[in-house]
Formats: sequence, C-alpha cells, structure tokens
Amino acid sequence: MRHAERHRTQRTGWLRAAVLGANDGILSTASLVVGVAAANASLGNILLTGVAGLVAGAMSMAAGEYVSVHSQADTEQSDLARERVELEQNPAAELRELTSIYVARGVEAGLARQVAEQLMQHDALGSHARDELGISATLCARPIQAALSSAASFALGAALPLAVAAVAPERELMLWVSGTSLGFLALLGTVAARVGGADALLGAWRVTFWGALAMASTAGVGALFGASV
Repeated sequence: MRHAERHRTQRTGWLRAAVLGANDGILSTASLVVGVAAANASLGNILLTGVAGLVAGAMSMAAGEYVSVHSQADTEQSDLARERVELEQNPAAELRELTSIYVARGVEAGLARQVAEQLMQHDALGSHARDELGISATLCARPIQAALSSAASFALGAALPLAVAAVAPERELMLWVSGTSLGFLALLGTVAARVGGADALLGAWRVTFWGALAMASTAGVGALFGASV
C-alpha cells in the first residue's frame, strides 16, 4: 500500500507571491501612514494616502509578478522548444545525453541507458525537461497565479494598518499603527514559516526587524520634512 505524502514544494508558486504581497502590503502602507502622520498631516490625508498606496501597490505587485514570472515562463518555453527540435533531429545524441545524466547521479552505465531508453519512449520531452533542464509541472512558472496571489495578499495586508489608523486615537495613531503592524508582520512571518516548513521564530524575527527599520526610517523622513515645511 502506498503511504500518503504531502510535500511543501507544491506551494512555492503561490506561497512566495502571497507572502511577498502581504508583507509588502503591511509594511509599505504602515510606513506611509506613519511617515505622513509624522509630518503632522490630518487624519483625512493620512487615510487618503493609505488608500492610494493600497490601490497602487496592489496593481504594482500584480504587474510586477506577472511580468517577472512570465519572463521565467518564456525562458522555459524557449528551452522546451529547442529541446523538442533536438529530439526530432538527433534522438541518439539526446539519448546519450540523458544516459550521462543518470550515470553522473550514480546509476550504472548499462542500467542508466535502459532507464533513458524507456523514459524517452514514454515521454522524451518530459524526461529531458525534468532531468536536463530542471523544469517540472510542480515548479513551472505560473504568471497569472503569481499576479493574483500577490495582488490579493497585498490588498489584504495593506487593509490591516489602514483599519487600525481609522479607529486609533488621532494623537496616538503612530504608536498604534507601528505596534500593531509589527504584530501583523510577526504573525505573517510565523505563518509563512510554518507553511513552508521553516523555523517560526526565525521567520517572525526577520520580517519584524526589517519592518521596524522601514517604519522608523519613514517616520524620520516625515518628521524631518514636516518640520521643515
């Protein structure tokens, strides 16, 4: 009987984009809110800046993820097209190439050739894509999935500090937004680490550290220019 297995590598496509989007949504929006608040802006202007940052950031994340991941997909398709032509024009050389790959991995030469022959009879392009090019169905580029995951998670992340800013006492707005946003980042880092199978404490620490640094820097800029104006 086969035993059930659950591998985390199947999540990498959407998980990376979702974590990046949520982290950027929380951090950039909180930093915007804190920076504008440090410049002594009104609550209305602070919220307007945050909403504008949410919309612009979500669209930017979607576009950026789509373009970057599509570039990876284009490269994969180009390599597959080239491999398809080579299989049609010189299958013997491709058989020797696949055999040498298995030999380099520790398979005995005669057995490696048998394996290569059988795999090429079953799915020649798929075998070369997986073992020569490192392209698999699990890890292949999915631009639309990455774009939607990133945009949705950015909007959700950005909504958290905005909601805090809307209900927090105006005089303590910076403290409330900064504190809760660091908590949101720590929670995100913990969840992302657990989903990816990494250390939860380390995941929480690294995003919290960089989040605190970003918000402190933005608040400093807002205070400096707000005072000069």
